Amino acid sequence: MVAPSAIRAWPSPAERAAYGRNARTRASRSGHGRLEAETERPDPVAVIERQSVARLPELVPIRYGRMLESPFRFYRGAAAIMAADLGPLPDTGLTVQLCGDAHLLNFRLLASPERHLVFDINDFDETLAGPFEWDVKRLAASFAIAGRANGFSAKEQSVAVGACVMAYRQRMREFAGMRTLDIWYAQDDADRLRELLASSMDKRARRRTAEATARARTRTHLQAFAQLTHVTAEGRRIAPDRPLVTPLRDLVTAPEDEQEQLETVLDGYARTLSSEHRHLLRRYHLVDMARKVVGVGSVGTRCWILLLLGRDDDDPLLLQAKEAQESVLADHTDSDRYDNQGRRVVAGQRLIQTTSDIFLGWTHVVGLDGHGRDFYVRQLRDWKGIARPDTMDPGLLRLFAQLCGACLARAHARSGDPVAIAAYLGGSDRFDRALTGFAQAYADRNERDFEALRAAARSGRIHAASL
Repeated sequence: MVAPSAIRAWPSPAERAAYGRNARTRASRSGHGRLEAETERPDPVAVIERQSVARLPELVPIRYGRMLESPFRFYRGAAAIMAADLGPLPDTGLTVQLCGDAHLLNFRLLASPERHLVFDINDFDETLAGPFEWDVKRLAASFAIAGRANGFSAKEQSVAVGACVMAYRQRMREFAGMRTLDIWYAQDDADRLRELLASSMDKRARRRTAEATARARTRTHLQAFAQLTHVTAEGRRIAPDRPLVTPLRDLVTAPEDEQEQLETVLDGYARTLSSEHRHLLRRYHLVDMARKVVGVGSVGTRCWILLLLGRDDDDPLLLQAKEAQESVLADHTDSDRYDNQGRRVVAGQRLIQTTSDIFLGWTHVVGLDGHGRDFYVRQLRDWKGIARPDTMDPGLLRLFAQLCGACLARAHARSGDPVAIAAYLGGSDRFDRALTGFAQAYADRNERDFEALRAAARSGRIHAASL
């Protein structure tokens, strides 16, 4: 039994709220609208080039090509640049588990293990503990940039940004009054989405929401199985689509090397699963593996798709093993460092998401080049509904912004202190207005950084490829 003197005093809600309000002395709410002068920041192209050093050189031009498609695509690949911009700014010290790359396309419909559709964050490559406002700022700026890509007016952009931040602030206030377990169990399922949007959805918005939900249910592992594999003389195998999909057999010279690589990846990963999920995984056998180019910011990192079969060729399991490098936030926080970056991603995802993939795990692999690398593993495409901001009018973008802001608040409330954060934000719109100004200023900066990358491509400093 623990002696009474050893019991740690736990701050009361009033003390936690006071701590949150005191954080305004470290970083005022209105001060979040300001950016450091551009002369004091690193060269944005150099930041991207430093990331490329640890990536597959033959794929780096594809990354540059994708980032050069538009300022919004550039922003998706520029998390490291924004981390360097946010790091020197005064911060609240109100720590949460950050997504680290909370732009609007990283919020989507997902399948829970119970086969319900939920709306949640989906990308955790950069997750790390840090001040809550960093995620809010990255999300807010993404709506300004998306609005510009659609040709919306500055006012229409700012309305979407304001809706996002207000939804975050108001939902955080809701969480501040909830019991701890109720916060942990909260999720944004289809019923919750209808509740959040009931007062602001018109007939067209309801139809679009229903269509998005229906599409998400069709994006299953069986659809991916049909698209990514074909029947060969050896049986079902991953179909090549070089350089975007390259089977492992085309990257190794000896069949024994291929088999060893397959077994190493799967064995190390399986040990990180819970016993019941490890038992389930043993019902499948690994038959093929291929390197796949994914996303924008991740292009050039090593990403593998693994094809496993169960009862027969029509009983597939598709897994994605994605290389996990150090978070772009690591140099700008004093967060704990992990011995395995894949484990960092998995731990962050489990903290942030209300319901994670049952096959989520991590591993460490020594490649044929002798270098060790960390990976996290999850199912490939399981009921994922992806937003299409380019098809949204100002009203739909505003509604989507509300969903994302409320969802981010739920994610932060799980790992941070919602009482302190809500007290810091307060009941006024001061923080909302500051971030609306920040989002517009950062959208301007993002366009200049995009032009800098274009100039680097024109001068030959970097080589970009379109695929």
